[in-house]
Amino acid sequence: MDRLESALLYGADACYLGGKKHSLRASSGGFDWEELETACGKAHAKNASIYYTLNILPHEQHLAGVEESLEHLAESSVDGLIIADPGVLRMARRIAPNKSIHLSTQANTSNSEAVGFWHDLGIERVNVARELGAHAISKLTKAYPSMEFEVFVHGAMCLALSGRCLLSSWMNQRPANLGECTHPCRFEYKGLEVQDMRLTVEEGMREGPTWDITHEGPHSAFWAPEDLCLVKYMHWFHKNNVASLKIEGRMKTPSYVAHVVDVYRTAINDVATKQFRYDDYIRELQNTASRNLSTGFFLPKGHRKSVSPLPKSDCTPIVAKLVQKENDSKWQIAVRSPFRADRPVQVMVPGLKRPVLPVGSFQLENHRGEAVDVVHPGMFGFIRCESEHFSEGLFLRG
Repeated sequence: MDRLESALLYGADACYLGGKKHSLRASSGGFDWEELETACGKAHAKNASIYYTLNILPHEQHLAGVEESLEHLAESSVDGLIIADPGVLRMARRIAPNKSIHLSTQANTSNSEAVGFWHDLGIERVNVARELGAHAISKLTKAYPSMEFEVFVHGAMCLALSGRCLLSSWMNQRPANLGECTHPCRFEYKGLEVQDMRLTVEEGMREGPTWDITHEGPHSAFWAPEDLCLVKYMHWFHKNNVASLKIEGRMKTPSYVAHVVDVYRTAINDVATKQFRYDDYIRELQNTASRNLSTGFFLPKGHRKSVSPLPKSDCTPIVAKLVQKENDSKWQIAVRSPFRADRPVQVMVPGLKRPVLPVGSFQLENHRGEAVDVVHPGMFGFIRCESEHFSEGLFLRG
């Protein structure tokens, strides 16, 4: 729920979420049916939509559970369902005909005939395959102007075609397509016979290096793809009538969600006002990135771009979240990292505004209300400050 609230607060106009079962994020916890209604209420109060993920590729033994979920969803307040499997789509049409259906990127939609196939089955929005480039996406939007298209623009890329990976099944008996991926491509490995290696690999049918495998330290994550970041291309998405931009958020922290949603919402708004400022957006995203940020397959080979995360010494970490107002100048805070009174603090105001609270303009207190120099992570405390920028749910960083 915290991630949902952060997404809504920082400008998302739709959120996708899953239940306890049958989505591709089995370890994310998910919402029970009562929590789902609460989530829908929070979103609808902000004129935002909720889309429920039923995007596993089920085996026969899972169908009874999918049917039960659909019966609940038919009576729920969700605005639509996200589905990948044709069988689940067939069941949804029968059990929950009142719900709009969006096609998951797991369906790997890559051409106009596939779009037409799904259109004929009543799909209202297609989240295209993550492997498509700008030229291919443009072809689809022009071929089917009556279809809504969604594009994944920020977050983790998969080693396999839109998530259809068997590494997790093979190594850990945890099937990715049932939502149980353990992300072996992110694990760190080492060559058992060679230490501190840099191995340049040549493929048999093409001369010259195909890629380098760099081994640094005791282990290296040399299979891990870079993260996708397409914030630079907001003008392009607008021009090509892409209806929705998808950001990965379900397995992320609320503060990560806040950072990324704030950037993309601001970038979208800035396109409309012709105030686009890419350098500001990318630095903000570098501040929260853990891997290189890449254009993925969006640009042709030879034109792909990648930027590194900021060095840890240059990052501005989240120190606290404003939980609730106690009185005109006192706020309860949930502390995320050491929060010191002798350092200035930024308020993360939606719209990529970052007003600074200088040292001396605020006072920190522990949970007993006693003035302190530092409040430590995992603790609740208080901040006293006369700031017009404070609002419940905002993050502080410094």
